[in-house]
Amino acid sequence: MAASGGNGLASIEHLVVLMLENRSFDHMLGFLYADAGNKSPSGQPYEGLTGKESNPDSSGNPVPVSKITPAVKNAYFQPGADPGEGYKATNDQLWGSDTAPASGTPSTNQGFVKDFAYTLGWEKNEGWSILPGTTASDIMGCFTPEALPVLSALAKGYAVCDHWYSSVPTETLPNRAFLHAGTSQGHLDDTTKAYTCPSIFGSLTKAGVSWVIYGYDAEPLTKSDFPDTSSAPASNFGLFKDFQAAAKAGTLPSYSFLEPSWGSTGNSQHPNYDVALGEQLIHDAYEALRSGPGWDKTLFVVTYDEHGGCYDHVSPPWGATPPDSTPGEFGFSFDRFGVRVPAVLISPLIAAGTVYRVPAGGAPLDHTSVLKTIEQRWNIPPLTARDKAAPGFGDVLTLTTPRTDDVLAGVTVPVSGSAGPSAGQLSHLEAIRLELLGQRPPEAVTQDPDAR
Repeated sequence: MAASGGNGLASIEHLVVLMLENRSFDHMLGFLYADAGNKSPSGQPYEGLTGKESNPDSSGNPVPVSKITPAVKNAYFQPGADPGEGYKATNDQLWGSDTAPASGTPSTNQGFVKDFAYTLGWEKNEGWSILPGTTASDIMGCFTPEALPVLSALAKGYAVCDHWYSSVPTETLPNRAFLHAGTSQGHLDDTTKAYTCPSIFGSLTKAGVSWVIYGYDAEPLTKSDFPDTSSAPASNFGLFKDFQAAAKAGTLPSYSFLEPSWGSTGNSQHPNYDVALGEQLIHDAYEALRSGPGWDKTLFVVTYDEHGGCYDHVSPPWGATPPDSTPGEFGFSFDRFGVRVPAVLISPLIAAGTVYRVPAGGAPLDHTSVLKTIEQRWNIPPLTARDKAAPGFGDVLTLTTPRTDDVLAGVTVPVSGSAGPSAGQLSHLEAIRLELLGQRPPEAVTQDPDAR
């Protein structure tokens, strides 16, 4: 379904966003409708995989896309290592060169295998955790719906956005900054861990609209990211168990932002951590909302901050609106989006089997579409030029009578059965969280994503 002018946002009292880590659209949802010729049950086109896509290896031999089924050994730790995810690595994956092309140049998306081979080489030299047997061709692995039954059932049962892009072609923190503030203040890597700009949380406070940021089992990372969150009272923060309790009691705030657990054995789904644990988190968040009294007036968004170096076949669009006049690192002009990421919109006011995208020719959905939807719902001014230009997604709410079915009925959450190859190591994002809290052990050795 394409976006249209009107929307049903007036009926929504609770917007909930869960942002997971570092997975591309094709990697998680590319095969969702493959068996139906990449069409939804209502006949809507779906930009998924055909199974014929490939990337050349270092010798020029084609490496075809492959299916990660539950029967694949160590399926839930694929692609087996942490791919390159920084600005230069993303350029290499999209164009085969660390250097950005001329503005408007479409990407070929033919550099994923060769870039992963490069990354595996230096990670082995640096002693990073790599699943035994991992090869460069593993980056072409994409999960089947049977392997991700929770995410896939929600995508089919509500709305899947097949043209939602990360806001910038780089790693985690800049993309999360765009979700919260509509800008990364020119930054394109995780070296900058906190920002000085206002965020949507400060805007909500000024408008008298309630909000809470929920960490999974520890104080959330986002609390330390912006002046208006670091100075906010303790009542604006909680843990996942507090989110579950509020959903059950009908006391959720207007806007809830959910973080996963950041540890190497946590549920963030960052490669090469346990994807099955993330399936459990998505399941638990959905069930908490659906079983609560506020479900009929809730819109739940599940998305991922960036592609994390995982394969996607769609060329990210140019024509992005720069958020402000801040010069970008690496000479980047903030005029193009990052790689496609999964995004699923969930509400009993959404028709089953919806494929949701905006009309061609306009700005596509990206993380600042969350900001735009908040701003439209609660009459809040935009933070930057980027979220001002972004489309919202409130018109996905096409039903007037809330559905009562449970799309996860009969779905069994997968279990990996292993702690994973990174167990016992301090993860990069957990190290950042502890550093911002002044708690990071000085002797800690972390696996830091390739900012190349």
